[in-house]
Amino acid sequence: MSTRSRSGGGGGFVGAIRADVQRLHGAWMEIVFPRQRGRGHSVMGKWKPETLPQKIGYHGWSVLGVIGLLVLYPLTVIGLATRYYAAKLDSTRTRLGIVGVTGIALLGWGLLTIAWGAMSYMDQVEIPLEAVLAVAAASGVATVSTALAATFSKVGGRAVTVVLAYPFAMTALFLPPVVAALVTPSLHPYILDPSYDFAVWALDNVLFVGGLSDYLRGNFTLEGPAYAAMWVGISFPLGWFLGTVVALANLVRPSQ
Repeated sequence: MSTRSRSGGGGGFVGAIRADVQRLHGAWMEIVFPRQRGRGHSVMGKWKPETLPQKIGYHGWSVLGVIGLLVLYPLTVIGLATRYYAAKLDSTRTRLGIVGVTGIALLGWGLLTIAWGAMSYMDQVEIPLEAVLAVAAASGVATVSTALAATFSKVGGRAVTVVLAYPFAMTALFLPPVVAALVTPSLHPYILDPSYDFAVWALDNVLFVGGLSDYLRGNFTLEGPAYAAMWVGISFPLGWFLGTVVALANLVRPSQ
């Protein structure tokens, strides 16, 4: 077997990256200049600039494309990885259906809640009632979020999947432990305290633009349900980001 890939680059991971970059840069160049991707113009050949203004415009446009690829291609790699794992989950959702996925989430969290409740009544195991309530609350949040993510992924198109399915999937991941910690003081050092530290870091280093951090500090206090609201607020932008990079990956490698 040849060590060269069919796309003309080296084999394996490096070859795949080289082929992607060449294809994307050629597509970028072809927005303004004709016959830049080469493969579809084997008879006429690749167009090349001849005059000085053409050369200046050609190379300037090429540099802009390279800068854009330096930003976008790492996002494409993240999108490819996210799409791989999302496809695994979507395959399970397709086989089980929305009701099946919701039922499994309800069963799993329900059994955990029942187990903790049963253990709380055993003399040899001391589990406070608040811990059982925490697991029950977390199970409800996880089940509803899972059902919403599966529903929007099933019934919606690409836009609905990006706007709603991915954010609710992130909510199903982030919110249950926060809800559990809100009703279980013993969990505060492990969940709420790191959440507070993260909020401080985000306000100081990310949300300072336009005075947003000052507004949030002046109008909101991070305590109680505000922790849940914060993680919902994180879940949606993160879900939109992951959905967008998956859409970008689909444009780069639509056949995979």
